[in-house]
Amino acid sequence: MRFLGPMILANILQSLSGTINSIFLGQMLGTTALAAVAAFFPILFVFIAFMIGLGAGSSVLIGQAWGARMPDKVRALGGTALCMGLIFGALVALFGGLFTEPLMRLLNTPANIIEEATLYSRLVLLAMPGLCVFLLSTSMLRGVGDTLSPMWALLISTAVGLVLTPALIQGWWGLPQLGVASAGVSMIAGYALSLSWLAWRLRHIRSPLAPNRALWQALRLDMALAKSILRVGIPTGVQMVASSLAALVVVSLINSFGSDATAAYGAVNQINSFAQFPVISVAITASILSAQAIGAGRSERLGAITATALRMNLMLGCALAVLGSFFARPLLALFITDDKVLHMAVELLLIILWSGVILGFFITLSSVMRASGDVLIPTAITIGVLGLLELPLAWALSQHYGLIGIWMAFPLSYTLTLGLQALYYLKVWKQKPIQRMV
Repeated sequence: MRFLGPMILANILQSLSGTINSIFLGQMLGTTALAAVAAFFPILFVFIAFMIGLGAGSSVLIGQAWGARMPDKVRALGGTALCMGLIFGALVALFGGLFTEPLMRLLNTPANIIEEATLYSRLVLLAMPGLCVFLLSTSMLRGVGDTLSPMWALLISTAVGLVLTPALIQGWWGLPQLGVASAGVSMIAGYALSLSWLAWRLRHIRSPLAPNRALWQALRLDMALAKSILRVGIPTGVQMVASSLAALVVVSLINSFGSDATAAYGAVNQINSFAQFPVISVAITASILSAQAIGAGRSERLGAITATALRMNLMLGCALAVLGSFFARPLLALFITDDKVLHMAVELLLIILWSGVILGFFITLSSVMRASGDVLIPTAITIGVLGLLELPLAWALSQHYGLIGIWMAFPLSYTLTLGLQALYYLKVWKQKPIQRMV
């Protein structure tokens, strides 16, 4: 719980940051500004997915090194991961500076927002090296058991966005009025301030990942370590991209039922995203603690870690589902005023909230297995069920049961994924000798 609590809050803050910026843009500049930022999101998510994968790979290996009490190896892994992030960020920045407008046209961005969308996109892409360092830093710190520092860093970046975005939109305090670029500038300022504070804090608490002489000396691309990080990180990133593409397919199915269905989906998604943070955070916690146990040569602890995480997910998932079910109507009424759409959204929310309990189980199992470097089969199971069952099933059930049929596909596919993950976990993974990768 000491590890988990700050991470849940950090995930909520990260989501709130984007939500708050969207509210400011929509309320103060209108829907075209909001659309300009939204047009860039599919591109940004692909880049972020890679960084999430890189962060997952580095945090697992750092967790193993930390469990083995190898601070020099922790710094070597951190230096290699940061080098990879900087190289990737620099390539994205170069790409963004040269090809932003053609890329936005390739995405069929509407003509009335193309100029603003290009401006915002170029600004964010040029800032990718710093964003990559920030995202990697917060992930790697989890590997050494530090979730408080990332939480405070995200609190700072969220607070900066909360103050600076409207100030730049309105030109308060003598600041220039930047229009849609305000969101991008405030995001960059928030990350810059957070990184500066994070550097100070890590030196103050003498973290093994503090930006001191030892880390600077480790800041180089060690190809053997890079290969190990990518071995764990790439499948995780691919799974993120696959899930995102599947979500686009689901949205297109929902859109075919009209704007009421789309509105219901949007409201349900807002609430469900917050309900999923705790169960996803439990899975990340299980992965890090498992990696540390493997590094310490205490593989016999993996069963207890997995069982504890599953029990916590059961309690948290059920508690959130009960609360969400009880307050479904008043929560959804914050977004929806039409009674017909509200009734539809309540039904959908009940299905997806209880499906989250099953989701928590299978991502916990796959996260524990990832801690040992076993990622290919668990990832293949998740992506395979997604492509071969969930999406076709969503389409088929929607033909017979309408909109609710799309949501019925989620618990069915989650159950199959859980069954296959559990089978692999019990019959294959638990029979393997577990060895650290560092």
